[in-house]
Amino acid sequence: MFNRIIVVVIFTGITISLTAQQKRFSFTQPKMGSPFSIVFFANDSVQANLLAKQCFNLVDSFILIFSDYIDSSELSKLSLSAGPKDLAVPVSPAMFDIFLKAKNAFDKSEGAFDITIGPLSKFWRKFRKTKQFPTDDAVQSAKKLIGFNKILLDTINKKVTLSQTGMQLDLGGIAQGYIAQKVIDYLHSRQINQALVNASGDIVISGAPPGLKGWTVGVNVPETTDELLPRTLMLQHKAITTSGDAYQFIEHQGKRYSHIIDPRSGYGVTYQRNVTVIANDGTTADWLATAGSVLSIKKAKKLAAQLGAEILIAEIKNGKPVFYSTKGFKNYWKQTVD
Repeated sequence: MFNRIIVVVIFTGITISLTAQQKRFSFTQPKMGSPFSIVFFANDSVQANLLAKQCFNLVDSFILIFSDYIDSSELSKLSLSAGPKDLAVPVSPAMFDIFLKAKNAFDKSEGAFDITIGPLSKFWRKFRKTKQFPTDDAVQSAKKLIGFNKILLDTINKKVTLSQTGMQLDLGGIAQGYIAQKVIDYLHSRQINQALVNASGDIVISGAPPGLKGWTVGVNVPETTDELLPRTLMLQHKAITTSGDAYQFIEHQGKRYSHIIDPRSGYGVTYQRNVTVIANDGTTADWLATAGSVLSIKKAKKLAAQLGAEILIAEIKNGKPVFYSTKGFKNYWKQTVD
């Protein structure tokens, strides 16, 4: 369903003595085609297992709303309503909420992030699978079906209208972070305030583990899936996401087109870039990592600053990584060894 570079949470160093009320519990289940992990500190195993079950049930409820792989999902049904008949469809509170956040992302990013990109996503997915490259006419034909301006939001009645036939919604660049944030929020409502949720690379963190200054997080070396930068990050009460094309791309005439598509051109971006975002919430970290992969480096840094986020962009030039970041990103590099 969704694809992200895996950001690694490093647990070495958590060797402190914990009291009976500070036991660490870790749970992982496959969700959305990838591991979904929840780590938190709780009183006992009975409480922890019950909370984990409730969290995963919450995740499943959101998947049934947001997935574009499940025909019976609310998103899939909404996409079927698209057309000039101007059918206003009542949607769930969660769906309307994520639409409002997606509209804000579209506006702030000047169209670099667009959840109506579904036709292009499926179009390029097919050609990556067959390892064929499409004609420009075919690309532009698919591109005509996208555009957030084709979505009408009725904020009074909480209804959504998709005005053009063939529209398909894709929440892949925002839903994982949204869901991870909702799980952290739920744990907080249950007085679990030292937790980490990892939705296949979209990580949301609350308070630091007992006795530590934060959670240690490693970031991938650009264009790799299992090699980490030598420095690690120390985070608490933040969200972090890394976006890149190490997993999916298509090559044509010496260029590599990422699975990250620029909605404004219809093509995958051709530069080799990893983008790591640290934000105050999972939703923002998720979509900003995608937008930051599409925008120019200057615009990506400016947008991050406007949102109160930090961004690290690693771009491959002449076979070597070159790093660009907002000023505040350096404050999150781990300073000492536990």
